[in-house]
Amino acid sequence: MTRNIAIDGPSGAGKSTLARALASKFGFSYVDTGAIYRTLGLAVLQAGTSSRDEAAVSEILPSIAVDLQYDEHGSQRMLLGGKDVTDEIRTPQSSITASNIAAMAAVRASLLSMQREIAQRYDVVMDGRDIGSVVLPDAGLKIYLTADVEMRARRRFNELCEKGEDATFETVLTDMKHRDKQDTSRAVSPLVRAADAVLADTTELSFDESLELLSKIVRERFGI
Repeated sequence: MTRNIAIDGPSGAGKSTLARALASKFGFSYVDTGAIYRTLGLAVLQAGTSSRDEAAVSEILPSIAVDLQYDEHGSQRMLLGGKDVTDEIRTPQSSITASNIAAMAAVRASLLSMQREIAQRYDVVMDGRDIGSVVLPDAGLKIYLTADVEMRARRRFNELCEKGEDATFETVLTDMKHRDKQDTSRAVSPLVRAADAVLADTTELSFDESLELLSKIVRERFGI
């Protein structure tokens, strides 16, 4: 029986970074589902297809080759058509596009079996928007990770600046509020806190403090 940890929460809450560190700490495999959707979003952008046209997106889905690999450090790398696009998918534009297509039933259905199969084979820490509520409803531990929207925007803005991206805090904050609205109001698999999910608010916590909070929750749940 595999031990799975499902981490859900809004954009910029630190899910990917913390989930990756948590997986490394306890020897689990890390799966960043948001990166998978962003990769699909990048493919849609490159194809010149409207991310709001579900019929058009559904039509090109079979031609999109998305793959997930791990580098020598155990970090997840996303490939699109064989090309590493891990850094390209972290822009605000890719994020908004990913949110648009993530609301489409055809897109979510195309990725559901892939995510569940990974969780059946390995002990995983998987993060996203609907992991505990839809993808892994029987996960041994569900965590809802969140933080104040302005703090989340500040963290994302700093991340983009470190990468040399041309962005303003105001733009990032506006995009994040827009994505929050999209993620929580979409008809298909909206962002919700599963009834049995443990709430973890990191607004006032540093990265190390946030990791220790999640680690404490994991140790108490699995006795490790």
